[in-house]
Amino acid sequence: MRRNISFWYPHLNIMQQENHESRNLVATKSNAKEDRHFVTALARGLDVLACFRSSDKLLGNQELAERSKLPKSTVSRFTYTLTKLGYLHYVESVGKYRLGSATLALGSAMLSKLDVRQLARPYMQEMADLSQGMVSLGMRDRLSMIYIENCRSQTALTLSLDVGSRIPVATTAMGRAYLAVISDSERNDILERVRELDELAWPKIRDGVMHAVEEYRTIGCCTSFGDWQKDVNAIAVAFKPNDGMAPLSINCGGPAFNLSPEFLLKEVQPRLLDLVDRLQHSLVGGSS
Repeated sequence: MRRNISFWYPHLNIMQQENHESRNLVATKSNAKEDRHFVTALARGLDVLACFRSSDKLLGNQELAERSKLPKSTVSRFTYTLTKLGYLHYVESVGKYRLGSATLALGSAMLSKLDVRQLARPYMQEMADLSQGMVSLGMRDRLSMIYIENCRSQTALTLSLDVGSRIPVATTAMGRAYLAVISDSERNDILERVRELDELAWPKIRDGVMHAVEEYRTIGCCTSFGDWQKDVNAIAVAFKPNDGMAPLSINCGGPAFNLSPEFLLKEVQPRLLDLVDRLQHSLVGGSS
């Protein structure tokens, strides 16, 4: 029986998180608009598509307007165009949209090119069985980490997260590992957007990230013991594939009653480091 865990910061519900992030995107893109090569209409259309989350089946124009912070009339034009192109499908009976086959084709094409998923999966499953937890591979999208591969023990209680699920970048072990391996300038840019998301919680979030960066330098992994959800523990390691991709993160986590900090650090951490080392060797061998 899997436990239901909310996907966002504990002090914000899902809709608040999405609304704050949408406002943040508008502010971020104001700088991009100064670039003569930046196509605002295209960016807004992609923002409408980005409003769909893995938990969403159908969204109407009003919901899309609220999430994207665009006028409803503008959203209506975008959804009409995206429907004509196959990126959205209009469900007439309820007057709402779901993602169309063209979007699926894009996502499938992207995932099929990630050879690292196929290489990582047997190692990840081995780790999941050993830890009796869940092992996931993720990449960053804006202020989230998105699961692109996921393995869980058949006998353990694990989180109800799967491929496509999003978790926050600043309070999870997976996100912190990503932040630990990128450049200072990129990290500062991401954290500035996180700060704008919630000024009240920012000091605690900042301290957690800074501790994680130092932690990564000393023990080779990042932790999140109750920082994202009070009853969830996890550790993670990030690495850079050799094909020019952005860093990816692998985490191992689960309910705190099942995975203690001591167990994760003493038993799982050395094996997780070995997993990443073997995976990187496989990637080098596969590209030669």
